[in-house]
Amino acid sequence: MKIERIETYPLFYPLKQPYGDANGLKKYRTCFLFRIITASGYEGWGEAIDWLPTLELGFKERIIPYLLGKKASDRQTIVNVISKWHKRIAVGISMALTEIISQHANLSICELWGGNLHDHIPVYASFQSYTAHDDWMAKSVSMAERELLNGFRRFKVKIGGRPLTEDQQHIEKLQHRIGNNISLILDANQSYDQSTAKAWEKKFKEWSNMLWFEEPMPLHDLSEYKLLRTALSVPVSGGENLKSVKDFHSLLSAGAIDIIQPDINHHESIDDYRTTLLIARALGFRVSSHTFDGGLSRLYTLFAHACLPAWSKMEGEELEPVEWDVMENPLTEVIPIEPANGYVKIPTGTGLGIELDMDLLHRFRWDGSVYR
Repeated sequence: MKIERIETYPLFYPLKQPYGDANGLKKYRTCFLFRIITASGYEGWGEAIDWLPTLELGFKERIIPYLLGKKASDRQTIVNVISKWHKRIAVGISMALTEIISQHANLSICELWGGNLHDHIPVYASFQSYTAHDDWMAKSVSMAERELLNGFRRFKVKIGGRPLTEDQQHIEKLQHRIGNNISLILDANQSYDQSTAKAWEKKFKEWSNMLWFEEPMPLHDLSEYKLLRTALSVPVSGGENLKSVKDFHSLLSAGAIDIIQPDINHHESIDDYRTTLLIARALGFRVSSHTFDGGLSRLYTLFAHACLPAWSKMEGEELEPVEWDVMENPLTEVIPIEPANGYVKIPTGTGLGIELDMDLLHRFRWDGSVYR
């Protein structure tokens, strides 16, 4: 299974209307997909999220020359080397080599990992609430109504980018329109201090549909998070930017959080990401992975959750929901899977179990022009 060829597919899509969160508005979406092909005809897809010129140059000058002639079965050695150069590329390489090995073994990804424990994974609709227009609240509520009609019953909404009173007004409007029909997550993107985060507790006591409060404060101060947990009546979650099992172990052992949210793109490999999930389970913590950028990363996230034991033994208790970006982003449609009534069916064929949409890959291929 020697690697014979690598194809790259940098993708770029300018948004018709910028949207965003407490960190600012997004003007475009990007994704960098690549295909590793072996001399024996096996192939695997990988994905990396970063600035496209950096990824394109890195593949041309370093990644491709290093990979050519290597054995795809030497996955750990290859990934360990590349992670020293670029961790997000290393994650993508681990995806591609995992698919190649699964094809060679005539197994699905989940079968390669020991078999899936769940056939359907619950997902929540993830919104970027803010726009530059004065009617952003009305547009946000309208988007939520649309996804309610599409079958979602769990939503994540952004806060922290406007004054507290304005954000609370937005969520009150949302609750008034559809609150009885949904479970709600509020994500502040680490924008509050302790006192401002606690100010939401008055509202939480009024609302019975809250799933969790996501990253209300900067995550580096674990003692502040521990104090906040004692003051809130809803679970606290976070960790999408943490980069290793060790980081999450510190978070959990400090008693700073209820639910961890690892992102596969921020780990060193799929193996490291899956170890994080399993350690959290072994310690009795809930897991709801963050997966906002990239359809292939999202698919591997779903595979990992399909192989994850349930958090609770209580009858009727299901897996924690995984993030599903519902904002404008046709790049994720390259991976042709869609939720139905808030659940995604896990593909069962060899490898990924699906074929990527090559027409979309060519349609949204980045032309090399400068973008900001």
